[in-house]
Amino acid sequence: MLIRVDYATCYHYDRAPRFVVQVLRKTPRACSSQHVRRWRINADADVRIRQGEDAFGNITHALYTDGPVESLSVTVSGEVETSTSAGMLDGWPERQPPLVFLRSTPLTQADDAIRSFASELPGRDQLDMLHALMAAIHTRIAFDTAVTDVSHSAQEAFALGRGVCQDHTHIFLAAARWLGVPARYVSGHLRRTDGEAEQEAAHAWAEALVEGLGWVGFDAANGICPDENYVRVASALDYLGAAPVRGASYGGQGERLTVSLQVRGQPLGQRQQ
Repeated sequence: MLIRVDYATCYHYDRAPRFVVQVLRKTPRACSSQHVRRWRINADADVRIRQGEDAFGNITHALYTDGPVESLSVTVSGEVETSTSAGMLDGWPERQPPLVFLRSTPLTQADDAIRSFASELPGRDQLDMLHALMAAIHTRIAFDTAVTDVSHSAQEAFALGRGVCQDHTHIFLAAARWLGVPARYVSGHLRRTDGEAEQEAAHAWAEALVEGLGWVGFDAANGICPDENYVRVASALDYLGAAPVRGASYGGQGERLTVSLQVRGQPLGQRQQ
């Protein structure tokens, strides 16, 4: 699959901040199931952008404005060739030992309700159990963009029984880690099979370390393992470590954010539209 991503975050200020600092995790890297044909980050203001890498092996860009800005638009565009790997990840640099991904965070702590839910999962082996976990979360947590935001934890989303892909992923991490399986949050993009290119936000899913297989992806929001429709961008312990944008502005008032994201794809060999 050839997947094209066009992603813009636009900030407008009623009163210009003195300067803005952001860390971007918007750039994928190559692995066995994806090849980055081209990828570019641009900004429409006077900024400095420095590429680096974080502790989890994600490509980062630190963005600094050189003075006050009344608006700031950061655009990302690129193309990635993808192939299916049955959800298994290979060829990604691993900067942390697996035990790090047993660590709980405020967003991924398991309470009594999640522990009870996880303890009832069926499965002949670890892989079966993780598939059962994914399916159970997909069935129990309805997809609803109106009830949670980035500050909601796995416990809160589980109690509500509703949420977005971030919430499905945090619940999966909380349960898997409580069961003793290293698991991590993944952010990226999903090419929708219904042909709808316009999306409200980047996608999220989980990866768990399966004995004998390595890291395997589980998308509880959709109830499937990642395939050629997925572009993997970043991973971390939870959303905060893998978020596409984190930053701060100093001074100023009245920040307003708009997001534009299109994810398009077609089988390799077909002509780009």
